[in-house]
Amino acid sequence: MDMKAQQTKLANNFGKLLRDKFGKGPEVIHVTISRPYVLVYISGFISPMEQALLEQGQELTVLTTREYLMKSLDPEICGQIKALTDMEIQHMYYDWNLQNLSGVFVAISPDSPEEGVDSRADYEGRDEIHKEITHISEQAEKAPDSVYSYMLSSRSLIVIREGILVPIEKQLVSLGFDETLRVAKRQLEGGMLTGSTQFSEILDSKIQDIFVDWDFHLDKSVITIILKPNKA
Repeated sequence: MDMKAQQTKLANNFGKLLRDKFGKGPEVIHVTISRPYVLVYISGFISPMEQALLEQGQELTVLTTREYLMKSLDPEICGQIKALTDMEIQHMYYDWNLQNLSGVFVAISPDSPEEGVDSRADYEGRDEIHKEITHISEQAEKAPDSVYSYMLSSRSLIVIREGILVPIEKQLVSLGFDETLRVAKRQLEGGMLTGSTQFSEILDSKIQDIFVDWDFHLDKSVITIILKPNKA
């Protein structure tokens, strides 16, 4: 099965999984396979119950419920990717934009990319993107120990940061307050990322969505920028 067919099949499978779990699937699912990454961008995704909760101002309840439901789907999502692509997924990152009714999953395999220079890391504006990400990180917590990024497609850029947690955050994680910390960081750092005007200017593209998630135990974060390229 070629990559395009794999992407289409995964999109169909993930749509069914979400529909079975949430009672309503997304309107659109776009899958990008770019080893060792699989990026899944979904839009038009809200269940009637979630809509009712949002109308009552219960955004936190919706986000928390989704977090637990997605964790329960992790094994099945990873299994679907493995079956179709033979990629063994090691880490999974999620985030949602309830205002846009959108979300993203980023699955990462330990497989190394092909040898040689990775062209995905060589895109126009990379250094400026890293500078802006570092600036936002400094405001929210501290400058990352390292930043690297890959343009997986014309519409999707991922930025990976390592070494971003300050001592108090590490202590909260050790005490079991992972989810509380995640909620706080989504509101603070997620808002700062979304509010930045630099990304659009640097990439010469409209920004459709920005997502961020963390693996606190690895002290690692994945930021996903969904682009809507400007037409000439």
